[in-house]
Amino acid sequence: MSKADKRNRATGSKDQPDSKGSTTSKTVPGSKSVGWALVQAARLHRSRVGDRLAALDLFAGQEQVVQALAASGTMTMGDLAATLRVRPPTASKTISRLAALGFVERRAEAGDGRIVRVRLTEMGLAKAEAIERIGEDVEAELLAGFEGKERRRLRKLLRKAARNLAEVSGALGHEVEGDAEIDEEEGEGETDEIAAAL
Repeated sequence: MSKADKRNRATGSKDQPDSKGSTTSKTVPGSKSVGWALVQAARLHRSRVGDRLAALDLFAGQEQVVQALAASGTMTMGDLAATLRVRPPTASKTISRLAALGFVERRAEAGDGRIVRVRLTEMGLAKAEAIERIGEDVEAELLAGFEGKERRRLRKLLRKAARNLAEVSGALGHEVEGDAEIDEEEGEGETDEIAAAL
């Protein structure tokens, strides 16, 4: 496959012959929508993170479990499933895989063996630090060339979009992460606009 073919495949455009036999680039229907751009950026971001996680012997999605445990110390399987918004069997399967790698350990609650608590091992804590660095590195790659104000604005707009979808999908009661910051930044934005006008 040529470089042009790979580029077209990645961007969703296809070279089509025009009436004179030369090729022109056509865009995929919907490619000018915000949703399409968001999906493409998310897919490429996830792929980049996945490539970096593979070097840590982790699959995409497992890093969320490691990060949740790093933040909480220990969690019950039920709490972990609720935090990740997955079904308990899904959380249990992921914990089993991470335990086999030596990243987590499980212990039955004293007095009630039905309750299992999970925590990171020393190796798991080291993975959590590495995951944090990956997040920072990929974030820097994603936002290369953006100014500080543009970064804040993009974050705010994406959070507002997430809030809109949470409302229409009936996910009310599940605060979109950063909602308070959105309201705070909106106030700051008004102040900036007033200052610029003076």
